[in-house]
Amino acid sequence: MSTDNRQVNAFLAFAPAFEYMIDAAQRSVLFFDILRQRGNLYREYCAAKVPHVLSYGAELVLDGRTFARPANYLLARIIPPKGVEVDPTRRPFVVIDPRAGNGPGIGGFKADSELGVALKAGHPCYFVGFLPEPMPGQTLEDVARAEAIFLEKVIALHPNADGKPCVIGNCQAGWAVMLLASIRPELFGPIILAGSPLSYWAGVHGKNPMRYSGGLLGGTWLTALTSDMGAGKFDGSWLVQNFENQNPANTLWSKQYNVYSKVDTEGPRYLEFERWWGSSVDLNAEEIQFIVDELFVGNNLAAGRIETSDGMSVDLRNIRTPIVVFCSKGDNITPPQQALDWILDLYDDVEEIRSYGQTIVYTVHESVGHLGIFVSGGVARKEHNEFSSNIDLIDLLPPGLYEAKFERRSADIVNPELTSGEWVMRCEQRTLDDIRAMGGNSPEDERRFATAARVSEINLALYRAFAQPIVKAMVTPQLAELIAHCHPRRMQYEIFSDANPFMSWIEKAAEQARENRKPVSAENPFLAAQEKVSEQIVKVLDDWRDRTERLSESVFMAIYGLPALQAAAGIDPKVERPRKPGKSLLHQQLLEARIAELNLLINKGGLRECTIRGLLYVGMARGHVDERGAQALRQFRLAMQGSGMTLTQYKQMAREQYFLLLLEPEATMAAVSDLLPASKDEREKALEVIRRVANAGGDVTGEAAERLKKVVAIFEGQEPASPSTDVASVPFAAVERAKAS
Repeated sequence: MSTDNRQVNAFLAFAPAFEYMIDAAQRSVLFFDILRQRGNLYREYCAAKVPHVLSYGAELVLDGRTFARPANYLLARIIPPKGVEVDPTRRPFVVIDPRAGNGPGIGGFKADSELGVALKAGHPCYFVGFLPEPMPGQTLEDVARAEAIFLEKVIALHPNADGKPCVIGNCQAGWAVMLLASIRPELFGPIILAGSPLSYWAGVHGKNPMRYSGGLLGGTWLTALTSDMGAGKFDGSWLVQNFENQNPANTLWSKQYNVYSKVDTEGPRYLEFERWWGSSVDLNAEEIQFIVDELFVGNNLAAGRIETSDGMSVDLRNIRTPIVVFCSKGDNITPPQQALDWILDLYDDVEEIRSYGQTIVYTVHESVGHLGIFVSGGVARKEHNEFSSNIDLIDLLPPGLYEAKFERRSADIVNPELTSGEWVMRCEQRTLDDIRAMGGNSPEDERRFATAARVSEINLALYRAFAQPIVKAMVTPQLAELIAHCHPRRMQYEIFSDANPFMSWIEKAAEQARENRKPVSAENPFLAAQEKVSEQIVKVLDDWRDRTERLSESVFMAIYGLPALQAAAGIDPKVERPRKPGKSLLHQQLLEARIAELNLLINKGGLRECTIRGLLYVGMARGHVDERGAQALRQFRLAMQGSGMTLTQYKQMAREQYFLLLLEPEATMAAVSDLLPASKDEREKALEVIRRVANAGGDVTGEAAERLKKVVAIFEGQEPASPSTDVASVPFAAVERAKAS
């Protein structure tokens, strides 16, 4: 072989390495330039007077800083983008962003977002955001009062709307909304909770390690220490860091590697998200201490153990509007148990839910992560779009527990004109056993968490008595600012920005790299090796996380399961759920009085009441409500609005008829023949409405078909069945059970 051929073969052998080295060098420069841009965006965000990441135009409506009890919250009206029209008579949507470390705007971060789908559905939209710095002395109660004023303003701006505002609470904002709604229920239409932890102790073994952190750290004294190190303010960067610690593989490697490996295309998406993720806000010491003491470690919200400054008890059973809970099995921050087990805390069964007139709808995504619940475009186009398009369906559901299911719209769908979008929503009746089947705490686990809460109270009292005065005396505002500025999360943005003189050459080097870009071929073996190395790094970090989480759970269970420690903390070993709220005697008395009132309505009403009775009587046998039936019902309701009936009046009438059918179904239906008008035409029109609504989601079969035949016979003047003397008793069962207990 000639020398030339050997040289050529040698070059060909090393060609993949040369190709990869050139590509890797260029990618490295471009990657650091993206980090430089990220750092500059962070500095711009911090310098803004009202920083946010909303992708929509907005105009200020109210500034909470001007209130008698000021709060750093703002109410803004979202300006519909070009080509989108909203109907001022439709129910307004109010999106409240979470104040859990990051800045505001994530609910309207993209066109396909909670705000985006609500605007597309024709609803006026408002956004409740906040500023980075809290007002002096601001408490969570001040924030709640400010949000109440915001909702009063939205209601005043839409006097002709077909319902009270639908309020969306993301993550932390969800439990804040529930807290306010239990005190001021008259301000709310349906409430949508996206990834909101309302029952923080709940979870399953082997997962959800974040709930153990309070106990493993000895309680909330560390929160008080951190606030004191901030001179009375808690740096939200610590909250964000806690979230990042749940997935070290993504935090330390995958997120950055994804940008490095796709540096030519991934930069804009990465920078868009990092503009929000890199932001941070402060909370007053009083605010964060309330959160960790009462909500997280104390788990007092669902237990009804929280009181306002004027002595009003926060009881989530006071909420009368529908509650929609959206959670995911892929969410390790707010797993389904934390999002749903408050229902088990408050109610013994679905009968009791109905006795409070409450409607709860939940849906569980199979895989999306915590942020994806309110950030993912796919989720917005599916779940949030269906919630927005069918909010009237949710508002008019009879009291009870439902699971929302979504089926892709097919070509042969029945009554396609009654659907919107790519999916069809159906609400199926559920019981509390369906929630229990997802897993949860045993009585022993509940006592462990109750012990941890008591230990936290003791340690916090010790810190306040002995250490807090010393820390407060040592930390000046200047020192607190320096400590905050040197936080690792802030430094990782600052160090790669243009404020660092050593980054000055990166921008020009990146321009040259783009001009001479030579990306590596997909078949290059070194690229494949790079991917393998990355996979191994992720595997190692995931394994380390899993081992750490198992150890954390074992330590927590062992320490707080000690009988001696539980006895010292005053935990009764015979009590299964130490934080379960008590029953209200007043509620039972009111329920008895209401049942007596309802019995008087059996023989009262006219054609409208009879039509609703017929619809409900047939629908109650099906066990689910389809959005197509709801849309047909909406057309009937709008026709009644033309005769002067408002949505509120319609809803009240529908609920009265529903409870009558629960109490005495046969007697209620037997009374219809006497209440119907004599006009055959009017009866036929009402019967057509019943048939249209009943068949909107497909042919009526089974027991529902038999009930429909009976309704037809009654409306056509045939002799109805004799009324039963037995009292069907969903509300009665709740009364009798309460009396016995």
